[in-house]
Amino acid sequence: MIFLSVEEIVKNYDGVGALNRISLQVRKGTVKGLMGPNGAGKSTLFHLISGMERPDSGRIRFKEREITGLRSHEISRLGVGRTFQTLQVWGNMTVVENVLTGMHTRIKGDLLSSGLYLPWIKKSEETAMKEAKEILERLGLFGRWKWFASQLSYGEQRRLEIARALAAKPELLLLDEPAAGLTYPEAKQLAETFSRLKESGFTLLLIEHHMGMVMEIADEVAVLNNGELLAEGPPDVVKNDPGVIEAYMIRK
Repeated sequence: MIFLSVEEIVKNYDGVGALNRISLQVRKGTVKGLMGPNGAGKSTLFHLISGMERPDSGRIRFKEREITGLRSHEISRLGVGRTFQTLQVWGNMTVVENVLTGMHTRIKGDLLSSGLYLPWIKKSEETAMKEAKEILERLGLFGRWKWFASQLSYGEQRRLEIARALAAKPELLLLDEPAAGLTYPEAKQLAETFSRLKESGFTLLLIEHHMGMVMEIADEVAVLNNGELLAEGPPDVVKNDPGVIEAYMIRK
């Protein structure tokens, strides 16, 4: 089943082309790697899919529904979550509080009912806390749920970002360079986390420069270069593509 479909997307900034007629698909229950040199247009594509920006032309469909031009919170409610290239955790909040903030699009309530602390509000908070702890356990952070996020290692903060994204109960997760700055053991642990998420039924679209990680966990890989789709297909095929080798200056 095609879960995400990007069709003929064009995006320009002040007349400079960032993406030129990009088309790609992500199948449900798979991990797709999105690779390319710096400035290739990868993060721009994520901004368009997640609703942070609008394409100049083309369309984007998620679960057969067109989401082109929808706002980010609307796309989030439909089941698309994302992380960012730079860390976005709140260091002065606890680990579990960071995760709870990821539930804002699906927790109901208003100022009056919260102020009165009605029974259903209390039950909602208890359910949210239970879910947050379960997510932290899945990401290997349960033992630190009371810590301030600033007390976590860099690799743990990366996993916390993913935990917060999972709190919105996404079906498709966009991950923007999650292994950036990680040590080899941390990157390996993160790759194992992604494999478990896939086994749990999540669909992942992953921007990553860590070629070893992508080739190990991805079912398919798409490579962008200068706003163009350079290659797409199984990892073993893509890594041997002459255009990809030239773009990355890979020496066999």
